[in-house]
Amino acid sequence: MPRRWAHSQGVAAQAESLAPILGPEADLLIASAWLHDIGYTPDLIDTGFHPLDGARYLRDVHAADEMLCRLVAHHSCAVYEATERGLIDVLNAEFDQERPELVEALTYCDMTTSPDGIPLDVTDRLAEIHSRYGPEHLVSRSIRNATPCITSAVRAVQAAFGQSRTV
Repeated sequence: MPRRWAHSQGVAAQAESLAPILGPEADLLIASAWLHDIGYTPDLIDTGFHPLDGARYLRDVHAADEMLCRLVAHHSCAVYEATERGLIDVLNAEFDQERPELVEALTYCDMTTSPDGIPLDVTDRLAEIHSRYGPEHLVSRSIRNATPCITSAVRAVQAAFGQSRTV
């Protein structure tokens, strides 16, 4: 999964760039950035919903920090895809929401990083997802519904960073 690895490296680099605004929680964000897509690993797939599969693996196999598991479970407005998949009740029963500013920060990192790990504008990232999956795919429908949530998270992080940076 070299492309997924490149993406995770780019997301982690974005997380490291946010350290000045996160203070003591920077390490948590960086760890969640590295691990946010672990649920795509073929041996870990259970439900087919990577945020839930990844968070379960971290919790059940590694007894990972609860905050880390919640961030992975809810990254990038995952509730929209969970709803599309009929897994929203399972997701919310197993993993509470994490503090909004941390979820927004991880969403920012993920949604401003290309599949190849290159920083890009959130609009370009959303267009790339739609292009990769096609207009009627469950992921495209979820992303379309989640777009206001995603763009709001990105803008909130940009505002907190004190500049209108696109990446």
